[in-house]
Amino acid sequence: MQISFDDPAMTTATPPAPLSGLRLSVGDIRGLARLGFDATLGVTDLVEQMHRTVGKRAAPLGAAVTGRTRGVTGWVYGAVRGTTRLAARGVDAGLGLAEGFVGPARFSPEREAALAAINGVWGDHLEATANRLAIPMSLRVQGRRLELDWPHLKDALPGATGRVAVLAHGLCMNDLQWQRKGHDHGAMLTNELGWTVVHLFYNSGAHVSDNGSRFAALLDTLLAQWPVPVDELALVGHSMGGLVARSACHDADERALRWRRHLTRLVCLGTPHHGALLERGGHRLDQFMEASPYVAPFARLGKARSAGITDLRFGNVQHADWEGRAAHDQRRDDRRPTPLPAGVAVYLLAATKADRPAGLRHAVVGDGLVTLASAWGEHRDAALALDVPASHKALITGANHWDLLSRPEAADALRRWLA
Repeated sequence: MQISFDDPAMTTATPPAPLSGLRLSVGDIRGLARLGFDATLGVTDLVEQMHRTVGKRAAPLGAAVTGRTRGVTGWVYGAVRGTTRLAARGVDAGLGLAEGFVGPARFSPEREAALAAINGVWGDHLEATANRLAIPMSLRVQGRRLELDWPHLKDALPGATGRVAVLAHGLCMNDLQWQRKGHDHGAMLTNELGWTVVHLFYNSGAHVSDNGSRFAALLDTLLAQWPVPVDELALVGHSMGGLVARSACHDADERALRWRRHLTRLVCLGTPHHGALLERGGHRLDQFMEASPYVAPFARLGKARSAGITDLRFGNVQHADWEGRAAHDQRRDDRRPTPLPAGVAVYLLAATKADRPAGLRHAVVGDGLVTLASAWGEHRDAALALDVPASHKALITGANHWDLLSRPEAADALRRWLA
């Protein structure tokens, strides 16, 4: 099965002018309206907390003032919340009626990118509130969802081989964004190395471990229904996608899923195995803001970020890494050790914005989001460190996090590791 960059299906993934073709459906607008009303309720709570703090004349530093205001003030805030909920129900009902007369959204890469970004930031909230914008996990080819049964797979993948590669995207991204600057790792693996490539599409705002469990289940169905005998399976993850792939392997081992015996290679591109500095910095900012009852309400705005993002604080992979506490309560790296999958060749690719692998910029900044130590799985705690030989690691200099999707050195590494 050959894929050409001149294929019309592939050119749809080319980044267009911003917002030039969102093509939102009534269902999308309905989901955005619900999210907007949720935000209005959240801001109302924030303002009320500030009002209560000022009214109590709290000390400049100390615990945040909690609880509702009382009397006329409390009635006003309650009325605002009630009116907002009533308006939300009315708008939702109206758009629901309109949705029945209008067809579904037309496909556009701009819409796909916008929904992926929204899911990355608020995806857990979208799932919890059954919002239409929440992305259901699926496996796709060229942006089209695969039906995971033998007849459909046979028709959708007429040139399928026994070498199956599944690519998992990163936070706030989607499967179409593997194509960057005229290059697509998936197309290269198909055209040059004979892999049949399938892409994972998922809500990156959900917990990594939840996505890992769902991914593991999808892989079990995919390989059971694959149209030809499966010789080997490779997983390739960019950024968060590498954590999701590792989580899927852990879940498969826990549940003895059949697809694990076919897995021979795991490749992680810029994966924050031990977390990302940006999320840890955001957590410290939250803690700083919470030191004053007058500023603490605004910390709630920052804490609106998704569970998927908070998992990137230390690189959570298992349910046990976060269960039993709120997503923002993990103050130290107390993860359970998650060994790499046994019997699988693991390869790690990192990038550094520095022109050479030395200096403060290289050590601290890394690729702009992930440090070299995190991308290579290095950790001062031997139980958490990933045991990957130096020959299975590679570094690209003068590159950022997204250059791992397009730089020739990245493609060369994949050729070596998946040949």
